[in-house]
Amino acid sequence: MIEIRFHGRGGQGAVIASELLAQAAFLEGKYPQSFPFFGVERRGAPVTAYTRIDDAPIQIRTSITDPDIVVVLDAQLMRTISVTAGLKPDGLLLVNSEKAPDALASSFKGRVATIDATSIALAHGLGSKATPIVNTAVLGALARASGIVTLDSVRKAVGRFVPAKQQANVMAAEDAYQHVVSLAVVP
Repeated sequence: MIEIRFHGRGGQGAVIASELLAQAAFLEGKYPQSFPFFGVERRGAPVTAYTRIDDAPIQIRTSITDPDIVVVLDAQLMRTISVTAGLKPDGLLLVNSEKAPDALASSFKGRVATIDATSIALAHGLGSKATPIVNTAVLGALARASGIVTLDSVRKAVGRFVPAKQQANVMAAEDAYQHVVSLAVVP
């Protein structure tokens, strides 16, 4: 079983990213599970969402405390939240950042990948400068950096389950897939 924890802010699309990842996995014949955790329910507040993917039905129904992958939709959260808490040493940290993986201020010393999902989202008209919607760009980067789902499955999930700007969202995922700065091992 692969367990993924998403950290974002309300309005960035962390919950939808978790759900779209589950849909992409389902399209590949896997068994997914996706669910959010909300604290203060308002735009801009920290949000956590979870996805599990397995080749067999998933029986566990708890939050994910020891993820294989952590996805951070807003790098500023790393200043206030221990996003890497419980992340397995051989896991993957994917961060929406214009910085290179080795330039991130993180205590995690495993595989790190970055994607400037904010610039990609804005280039495709997803959200606004104040609130870019980075979820589909992050999913494209996640598909490339982790291999847990294919880009084609992400495209199909976006096409079926994103209600607006489907083509722009697909293009954002494709751009991020091509531009993720991938898998540097931070010393």
